[in-house]
Amino acid sequence: MSAMEDGHSFLASVDRYYDKAAALTVHAEGLLQQIKTCNSVYKFQFPVRRGDAYEVITAWRAEHSHHKLPVKGGIRYSEEANQDEVIALATLMTYKCAIVDVPFGGAKGAVKINPRNYSVDELQSITRRYTAELIKKNFIGPAVDVPAPDYGTGPREMAWIADTYLAFHGDQIDALGCVTGKSVSQGGVRGRTEATGLGVFYGLREACSIEEDMKKIGMTTGLAGKTVVVQGLGNVGYHAAKFFAEADSKIIALAEYEGAIFNSNGLDLEAVVKHRKETGSLLNFPGATNLGSRDEALELECDILIPAALENQITAENAPRVKAKIIGEAANGPITADAEAILDAKGIMVVPDVYINAGGVTVSYFEWLKNLSHVRFGRMGKRFEQGAYEKILTIVERETGRSLTADERRVVARGADEQDLVYSGLEETMISAYHQIREIKMRNPNVDNLRTAAFINAIDKVASCYMELGIFP
Repeated sequence: MSAMEDGHSFLASVDRYYDKAAALTVHAEGLLQQIKTCNSVYKFQFPVRRGDAYEVITAWRAEHSHHKLPVKGGIRYSEEANQDEVIALATLMTYKCAIVDVPFGGAKGAVKINPRNYSVDELQSITRRYTAELIKKNFIGPAVDVPAPDYGTGPREMAWIADTYLAFHGDQIDALGCVTGKSVSQGGVRGRTEATGLGVFYGLREACSIEEDMKKIGMTTGLAGKTVVVQGLGNVGYHAAKFFAEADSKIIALAEYEGAIFNSNGLDLEAVVKHRKETGSLLNFPGATNLGSRDEALELECDILIPAALENQITAENAPRVKAKIIGEAANGPITADAEAILDAKGIMVVPDVYINAGGVTVSYFEWLKNLSHVRFGRMGKRFEQGAYEKILTIVERETGRSLTADERRVVARGADEQDLVYSGLEETMISAYHQIREIKMRNPNVDNLRTAAFINAIDKVASCYMELGIFP
């Protein structure tokens, strides 16, 4: 059963989540309606030459909320893209930024193509033309609207966007801040590539650290030995799986569009990735069982299920067969509203997308700050910190009479570089946001799950911004 057969589109599901949470707040109806409504949607078409012919491409950019500027959100390349989806994703970005205290409004963009069907030159033409159209309507700029990668795009596309923007606005000193998710050589920040997957890891690690909550779902605390299923082996799914494997969790199944593989004793993630590069498929990985379809991975018995592909993967049709104890929504909207009601009734803990996959926008915020400040994080203080630690160790050695080895000194006496600071900032963000959400859930008996608590958190923060601006009493 698809999401539409479920009775609700992706946008309708997001709005249902919002309405459920809004009913538990004290804000005026007009203010709640303003927060919910998408402010601007720009739909446009443009021609791109392919060989001796031209193809007309359809694209969108939605800016959901301007309570804070710039607005922020990724650009996806997908032939399944549509306006409702773009608005839904922009809406989630508003709430996501509020939940993790990133000072952006929400936005999203999409180009209706399958990037696998286009050459690199054609993709560059499409990306540059898309950017030019956004520039014409003032839908991009470091103080206005800052895109980022999403499904089907990456650092390469972001570099093309930045270069096109610079061609139009070469006199803007902060022009590189027009887009995030760039490679480090193009003004990106170290740690951005793995940010969303790492944020998923930090958030689920924190959720699994609370003994009271784990007892309710029949789990022990910690990640070591926990069985994990990951659907989607793109950037987010791969890095989430990588960090869980490093924490001694057991990755028992991986799924991609071509199918899924399973091994109850655990899969070697890097070996699977290498196999897929060599053969073009996850399937027939030595020592693993091929599942009947990629969707079967969602129904495996496991401790933690991480849907990291696209929206509407768990619906009212397959939700009764889901056996995970915890679901971390690494993708946007992988669970429909009707499916969530079934999962709640089964006692499955859902850690919602609007929080758990906010690592990407959090580190994008750090990249944006780096572009505005024109200095690499850690550059000013790293050597000073290292020198201070060296002096402390010298005093310790003198007072204790024990000499440290060179390796011991290297581990302790080092200043933080850019990746260290990015990881630290992301970890702090995900831990703090989780406890804010959990506190709302714990203190309000009418809040039945973490998603509703997360939406309440977002609504309260956005409402406070509007009220402080004097727009609403």
